[in-house]
Amino acid sequence: MLDLFRPFFDGSYAPHGYCLLWQPELIWTHVIADALIALAYFSIPLVLISFVRRRNDIVFGKVFWLFALFITACGLTHVMAIWTLWDSVYGLEAIVKVVTAGASVATAATLWPLLPKALALPSPAALRAANAELAATISERDAALARMREEMAQREQAEAALLQSRKLEALGMLSGGIAHDFNNLLQAVGGNLELIERRSTEPDRVQRWSRNAHKAVQHGKALTSQMLAFSRVQKLVMATVSVAAVLDNVSELLKGSIGPSNRLEIVPIDEDLAVATDKAQLELAILNLVINARDAMPKGGTIAISAEGRTGDVHADLPVGDYVEISVRDNGVGMLPEVLERALEPFFTTKVVGEGAGLGLSMVFGVARQSGGTVQLDSTPGAGTTVSLILPRVPMRAVGEEEGNVAETVAEGGRSLAGRSILLIDDDDGVRETLVEALSEAEAKVVSASSGDVGLQHLRRMRPDLLVVDFAMPGLSGAEVASLARATHAGLPVLIVTGHARTAEVDAIAGPRVTVLQKPFSADTLIRTANSMIAESRRD
Repeated sequence: MLDLFRPFFDGSYAPHGYCLLWQPELIWTHVIADALIALAYFSIPLVLISFVRRRNDIVFGKVFWLFALFITACGLTHVMAIWTLWDSVYGLEAIVKVVTAGASVATAATLWPLLPKALALPSPAALRAANAELAATISERDAALARMREEMAQREQAEAALLQSRKLEALGMLSGGIAHDFNNLLQAVGGNLELIERRSTEPDRVQRWSRNAHKAVQHGKALTSQMLAFSRVQKLVMATVSVAAVLDNVSELLKGSIGPSNRLEIVPIDEDLAVATDKAQLELAILNLVINARDAMPKGGTIAISAEGRTGDVHADLPVGDYVEISVRDNGVGMLPEVLERALEPFFTTKVVGEGAGLGLSMVFGVARQSGGTVQLDSTPGAGTTVSLILPRVPMRAVGEEEGNVAETVAEGGRSLAGRSILLIDDDDGVRETLVEALSEAEAKVVSASSGDVGLQHLRRMRPDLLVVDFAMPGLSGAEVASLARATHAGLPVLIVTGHARTAEVDAIAGPRVTVLQKPFSADTLIRTANSMIAESRRD
């Protein structure tokens, strides 16, 4: 058997050059042509291999490898064609051709089944159409997102408006109690002032009466500040809220809402109890619960507010975790079982028309759900009701007092304003006269005006050390006066006095050398603030 194939390898046959009669033209034409073909065949697999290795995402990678092998084998056949021109190694040439045949058959066998998949690949036109459709889908999505953002903004505005209406409704419901408190305050102030007028020659008693009147004014100031902060329009903001601080902030409002025949007890609250909620909504929820408790005790009674931390499975509607339970308990008439079942439904009420809209408890429930909590009711007819607001507890963090350029007290600066000139603008005659007297007593040179226009006329003739101006006035407001004054008197310190709550309009005024002072304030606070502002402007 080996003797049969030996001539293919031992050179027994004549080389191909012999068939070409060894004519140089023919020999070198074959050599050059086969060499170029071989080089081209060898370069093609390199390109294919490089492409497949760099593009791992190519689906038909196996075909590329087989095609590279097939092309390489074809190149070898042309190399063998050159070799056999001079050396008759036809056996080796036959082996190369067998390998080439195997590679070509394998490539063809793999390629034909892939033909349907290759034909299914999208054409450039189909890809352009798909891209256009995708772009249209993206545009529709962007438009939908824009509409969603607009709807969310509208919803936030609606929620803010609803909260504001609930605040105003609650303030209206407690207005009677607040009016009662203010009448008492006016009685205390007026009575003490009357005693001072009658016994002005008795210094010790005058001082005592003056202190009593001042205490009444401070109490009224605290109550007014809470009402203004509670009723102002503000954006809903989820934040870490101290439960103890919230109850302390609304305590005066709560006391004013329950009437003289009821008693309010606030159990001391752990300072570490904190929840994540909107502070204004939580205050409104507690106020609603207290008003409901008041209405449930027509003959008077006690309303107790407490808060405690709870851990574990505290309610069927809540997952296991840490919570704060804020409870408002009364000893009133209680609720029947059928009333208790519907108590959290919006607009459900057992009160007569005009006494309530039935939104109190549903609003409290809404606040709880928005904050990740719930409401629990426990009531016994004739024994009273306990409403518990259960909210997820969060770690307490240091929350500083509201900052800004609002000056209540100023540590630095003395009580003397000797040699200082001050322009005072306030449309209220009584307030303006009192402030002029206080500043003059501190030896300041005071020029007063009853309106912004008159005050600006004074500014054209003088350069004061300080401008004191009321925020809310007919005509030019305090903010407008301050802006016009600083346009002509650069660096002029401005003290804005206002009885308004901290709103965006008031906060927008504050800035370098502009301070906001909330009414009512003491003469000492006014003088020290003025002295500090003037001293600071001169240092600069």
